[in-house]
Amino acid sequence: MTDYQIFEAGDVVLQSGLTYRGARLAYKTYGTLDAAKSNVIVYPTSFGAQHYDLEWQIAPEKPLDPGKYFIVIMNKFGNGLSSSPSNTPPPFDRARYPQFTMTDMVRVQQRLLAEVFGIERVRLVYGFSMGAQQAFHWGALFPDRVDKIAPICGSAKTSPHNFVFLEGVPRSSPTRRGRMAGSPPRRSAASRRWAGSMPAGASPRPSTARKCGARSAIPRSRIS
Repeated sequence: MTDYQIFEAGDVVLQSGLTYRGARLAYKTYGTLDAAKSNVIVYPTSFGAQHYDLEWQIAPEKPLDPGKYFIVIMNKFGNGLSSSPSNTPPPFDRARYPQFTMTDMVRVQQRLLAEVFGIERVRLVYGFSMGAQQAFHWGALFPDRVDKIAPICGSAKTSPHNFVFLEGVPRSSPTRRGRMAGSPPRRSAASRRWAGSMPAGASPRPSTARKCGARSAIPRSRIS
């Protein structure tokens, strides 16, 4: 029994020109969508994170208050819940999984909001690290559909040194001639320690997020 929903996006033409068949985007909602559909906050996941890892910031009296806002956490492609190397059928499974760019991800996220909820405009896109990168892309791709973005501890483009850093994950994972041998575990203790030490691209654990000022990054007065 899962606590999230799946948006069946169908065949998605990627920036690379490849068509990914049967794309699936996992998401979870918090709070209630108001009648005007004007209280929407999009919260994309960061590198290595799933929606479970981001929920600590969603609570009454916190900036991401589900009593005031309709918050949608989007699980990025490749995180094990949305379409990923571990759950994609051949010929694009495991190491043959195609590259999803931030633009590819954000375009499908916008489709989800429009097709599932009829949402045309977003109050805020908030993201940490690689989630921040998606927030930047929301602002660039849909400037007429986003009131505000709040990118925390992230950049609009991944730097060369960060590419090198991130490459350490697949190269240190259990593989079979470069192909993942099965579904990845939810989060191992080692991966959590690794993510907590990352300067960028990490999942927003409380200890890491506090170093980047994430707890005070979205004052309530600036959302409304």
